[in-house]
Amino acid sequence: MRIQVMSVLVDDQARALAFYTEVLGFEMTRDEPAGEFRVLTVQSPEGGPELLLEPNAHPASQVYQEAIYRDGLPSTVFHVDDLDREYARLTALGVRFQVEPTRSEWGYDAVLDDTCGNLIALHED
Repeated sequence: MRIQVMSVLVDDQARALAFYTEVLGFEMTRDEPAGEFRVLTVQSPEGGPELLLEPNAHPASQVYQEAIYRDGLPSTVFHVDDLDREYARLTALGVRFQVEPTRSEWGYDAVLDDTCGNLIALHED
């Protein structure tokens, strides 16, 4: 068993696609119509699971997304090889960080706002 596709709820698929590809550097892997929305996935250029940019159209999804954002909880974690380099690159691109790079017993982490309703943690071992 392995993970092939994971979801992140987004409040705007077009804005999410721009952020995840143009800012974070992922590559679009699928864009197919699905009713009023799209099946829209991105993936790291290094491979790995696809990330489905899933519309938060269901009321329960909206409540969940808003609650974890308000409480400062990241919806997912992306591994980076050099957090300081990524933090500098993303800050220069105008990315807003909720938590600047911080060392803890779990590693080295920062938390950014993806502009689509989510906080995303960046983690360096």
